[in-house]
Amino acid sequence: MLDVVVRPLTDLAPTSDTASHIRVGRGGSAASVALAVARSRHDVRFLGAAGNDGSAQLVRAALEQDGVRVELELVDAPTGTVVAVVGENAQRAMLTDRGANSLLSESFVMSQLTDSFEHLHVSGYLLLDPSTRAVAVSALALARSRGATTSIDVCSVAPLRILTPHVFLEAARGATFLFANEEEALTLSGQDDAASALEFLATRFDEVVVTRGATGAMAGNGETRAEADGLEVVALDTTGAGDAATGAYLAARLRGDSMEVALGAAMVAGASVVEDLGAS
Repeated sequence: MLDVVVRPLTDLAPTSDTASHIRVGRGGSAASVALAVARSRHDVRFLGAAGNDGSAQLVRAALEQDGVRVELELVDAPTGTVVAVVGENAQRAMLTDRGANSLLSESFVMSQLTDSFEHLHVSGYLLLDPSTRAVAVSALALARSRGATTSIDVCSVAPLRILTPHVFLEAARGATFLFANEEEALTLSGQDDAASALEFLATRFDEVVVTRGATGAMAGNGETRAEADGLEVVALDTTGAGDAATGAYLAARLRGDSMEVALGAAMVAGASVVEDLGAS
């Protein structure tokens, strides 16, 4: 995905110009997770679909410069683009064109998973999109058959509500790790608070992480629970913060760190992203 992040500096002028800070760069939930894991010195491969265009070249270069090996299925559609409009509270509304992402094929993904691997992370957007849900389910099943651990990040609450939590949970069933922000966790579980949502989801996945923005995060594995407070920073834009936290947590757990240590790393990674415009 290509990200176009816009922070208006004044009220919008509907028929004229509005002064803004604008950043254009590499985006995508899975790409942000891949970078965070790679920066923790894990060997990472990124699989995705893109158009044969400049946006794809930009995304590839941004990933490869941090050591991520990139395999793109080039399809007859533009590379996906998100326009994120950031408000004064650092929260953003996203206008999304998935473009090539919806054309990611099962044959391409399976052909790229012939080499051995220890862990497979799947963006929740693949499960939320009916065009790619089967691709995600097949990849997760293959990983499990090889004894690899797996993870899914819910990614977005609006399409989750359209899809319904039941369908998402069925597609995600068997994943080792589930990552969700508080709103996504409440929607998935039907519970009224984050702690109850964690308890509900912890009966369905081996390990669950619920992020709560500036409040912090909590995690559960079996009967074990862990929490971490958020770090005090001046937030400019929350784009990519959750994905950076997910990647940092995964990297720590995959190298054998405790949930407490992993949550601490996640809070640091997330805080470092919100201090600037766009995903880092």
